[in-house]
Amino acid sequence: MTTATLAQQPVLTFAAIEAAGEIVAREVAATPLVGHPLLDLVVGTEVLVKHEHVLPTGSFKVRGGIHLAARLSDEERSRGLVTCSTGNHAQSIAYAARLAGCHATVVMPSCAPQVKRDAVAALGATVVAHGDDLAGAAAHARSLATGPGAPSYVDTTDPRIVLGHATAYLELFRQAPDLDAVFVPIGSGTGAVGACLARDALSPGCRVVGVQSAAAPACWRSWRSGRVESARATTRASGLATANGYPATLPLLRAGLHDFLLVSDDSIDAAARLLASHAHTLAEGAGAAALAGLLATAVRPARVAVVCTGGNASADEIARLAVA
Repeated sequence: MTTATLAQQPVLTFAAIEAAGEIVAREVAATPLVGHPLLDLVVGTEVLVKHEHVLPTGSFKVRGGIHLAARLSDEERSRGLVTCSTGNHAQSIAYAARLAGCHATVVMPSCAPQVKRDAVAALGATVVAHGDDLAGAAAHARSLATGPGAPSYVDTTDPRIVLGHATAYLELFRQAPDLDAVFVPIGSGTGAVGACLARDALSPGCRVVGVQSAAAPACWRSWRSGRVESARATTRASGLATANGYPATLPLLRAGLHDFLLVSDDSIDAAARLLASHAHTLAEGAGAAALAGLLATAVRPARVAVVCTGGNASADEIARLAVA
């Protein structure tokens, strides 16, 4: 068997999130949730930025890796892990394997930035370049997880990963329980699911708003229709470049999100420039998407948080910061 058995999969409950929070807190400190007065002036409301980009690997996704490492079965440790990713999930699984003392293989499509490929390799994982997009990389990764002694495939929506990601929002709602809204970028939707679960327990009056690039609308279409849909992913924001909805996260997103917005890649770039100039923050595209969603909202909440999920900006993203 090359994946965790059903009995090993935890249930997505608030108690499980709290337990995950204890595990993650042993490895990393809580990230800052702070205001930036210059940013407030431009946005026209009070904005708190959750600085997840300061974590090891530069992304909130390392939380999933830390929790996964603590929950691996003996069989998974002995066989090693295999997954697919455009970058931040890849680094989280490489980090998890290093913590657990096992090997990881990560399949990355050609659209994955070189800086993220190099970061995965630096953590000790084997990087396999395959496919033009995440779908092609995923198919190849799953093929590597077949046969006797094959590594265990780790899906990005594995409940152990989701619970780890949810710890960011466990922190956020404890740091600021009186928020009107939280804007969260969505790729596979694991972070947004965590936000909804933590919100329900700690701040039920707060709205959770998902944000995705209009150049990768599969999850948005799935959320609107209620069924898993596919769409071309041509976005420049590699962390949002998902071409399919995800059956594991879709029902929870439909139940928990107040709204789900599409924003252009240009507006994501503009938000990244604003974070750099007004919040001293270097964000990758996915990390700037939450602010782009807030800026696209005509009536803005009085007190709102945006989650900078990652700071692994590619050379192209950094160059676009200088474009007026």
